[in-house]
Amino acid sequence: MTEQPLGSIDNRLAALGLSLPGPFHPPEPARAVIVHGGAARTSGQLPRNLDGKVVHPGVVGVDVSVEHGAEAARWCVLNALSVLRDELGSLDRIERVLHLTVYVASASESTAQPGVADGASRFLVEVFGEAGRHTRTAVGVVALPRGACVEIELVVALRD
Repeated sequence: MTEQPLGSIDNRLAALGLSLPGPFHPPEPARAVIVHGGAARTSGQLPRNLDGKVVHPGVVGVDVSVEHGAEAARWCVLNALSVLRDELGSLDRIERVLHLTVYVASASESTAQPGVADGASRFLVEVFGEAGRHTRTAVGVVALPRGACVEIELVVALRD
């Protein structure tokens, strides 16, 4: 995949047939995005669709397949991009994706967290090209807010 020209992230999303949901902000005093020192970090983003409903609620390995978890992870990234655009004014201020933290509501014996996280990782590369490659942490947890199967935090570097 080639690098996207400056000013093209919204165009890339449109070419993929995607619209950003939300933005969905956390309750006060938490913030959806903090910008500091040339980077922006999102609060945890749930897999909410355009109607604000959680996509594929439940526990991966019990109620939710790894494939549906990966799809939910893509929705989390869309929500992260939505709050970033709201805060930054444009997604084109993002120079590159630095780190992705993925929390997966998992059955106790599950080791499927990387498979769920792959949905988000691949999607970031699909949208940002090489600038979407990142470091990643995938963690299994007992439960997540609103019964979501996955929650994602995103850290990005900003252009000067």
